[in-house]
Amino acid sequence: MAEGKRARGFMGPLVILNFVMFIIVLGLAGWLLDKFIDWETRHHYRGNSVPGYFLIFSLMTGAVGGCTTLAGFVHWKAWRSESLAAAISSALISWSITVISFGLACKQFTFPNRGKKLKTLEAFIIILTFTQLIYLFLLYAGIISSKFGPGFHAYDTDYAMMTKEERERKSTGSINA
Repeated sequence: MAEGKRARGFMGPLVILNFVMFIIVLGLAGWLLDKFIDWETRHHYRGNSVPGYFLIFSLMTGAVGGCTTLAGFVHWKAWRSESLAAAISSALISWSITVISFGLACKQFTFPNRGKKLKTLEAFIIILTFTQLIYLFLLYAGIISSKFGPGFHAYDTDYAMMTKEERERKSTGSINA
């Protein structure tokens, strides 16, 4: 099987799905924040200070997540260890912000009188938390094994890309470097 073909076939649709969902979150959060600032929806949230924070973090989640999926798309096209490192670092930052939004979305469940659009935004954030986690696992699988990704190796040696037998032969001097 070709190097990294298992994860590559699954990663492309997942990156596209995440990108579309992050753009939807960005649009919903921006629209709801505009309504919240204009005092049009604040009367629904009396005594509840969570929606303001939730909307701000959802907006950050959408913006950072959209940029992360673009880095993931570049990695999916290049499929090299250099792009893998960039995709993992941006995905980890994006996932951490998404988890903060997830926590605020879970906090929202305890309050009644939430609008349909706010419930929709909460659902998108919850789904994105798990799809982003799957994407992160796929990227980390690319570091661990070359079956799932391009692998990760240093520039001066291919030691991490070798099989166990090749490493043993190289350490005994059977293979010339």
